[in-house]
Amino acid sequence: MNGVPQRIVCLSAEAADWLWRLGAWERVVGVTAFFVPPPGVPGKPRVGGFSSANLDQIIQLKPDLVITFSDVQTKLAAELRRRGLNVLATDQRTLAETEATLEQLARAVGCEREAELRLQEFRERLAPIAKPASRPRVYFEEWNDPLISGIAWISELIERAGGEDIFPELRAKRSAPERVVSPEQVRHANPDIILASWCGKPVKTATIASRPGWQDLTAVRQRRMWAIASADILQPGWRLIQGYGRLRSILGSATRGES
Repeated sequence: MNGVPQRIVCLSAEAADWLWRLGAWERVVGVTAFFVPPPGVPGKPRVGGFSSANLDQIIQLKPDLVITFSDVQTKLAAELRRRGLNVLATDQRTLAETEATLEQLARAVGCEREAELRLQEFRERLAPIAKPASRPRVYFEEWNDPLISGIAWISELIERAGGEDIFPELRAKRSAPERVVSPEQVRHANPDIILASWCGKPVKTATIASRPGWQDLTAVRQRRMWAIASADILQPGWRLIQGYGRLRSILGSATRGES
């Protein structure tokens, strides 16, 4: 185990989840509050949220590796490095980047062999369905104030599940402010389905339906609005398998005319 991290802090939920699945949980000494261990798995000290963290607490844990995620944690990662800590900063935005990041994390903690079969399963379970005869048009809402459309991996999953993202041109936009849309744009696109996952707070589909002018949207009129758990769709890691399964179920029922 020489050179392999023995004290790891995960400031991203998908990294914590992945290390647990790889059998490296006993080496994790601190996690983000956004990761909830599965039943029966011992908890770890919570050292931060997403955009903030308790730096003094992290330093007291004496980690030999801290894992961060996204541009939101860039300043945090820089400060941790300034304080002499070893930081692995990930910034995956697409499904391909997500798979590559899972592979990178496995190498970083010395679990390449444990990851091999899981990565194969990850690819297989995210495989596209057979192209349907008709593809429902989908609006995915990542945040509600302002309205933010889905990030790249969500757009890709929608297409793999047989849907059509109404804002495909925003897929290449890596930051949330670049994916802000107006209520008028959504009204003009008139989606068949509305999906939402608001990080850190529950989705209220009744509130979505009551927005001015949205009562005439096909998705609202036909009551085709669903919430998806943030842990299953907004964390670019293994749990996307669950999110993809949920997408397939929703889009499948819509294609069959169910609500």
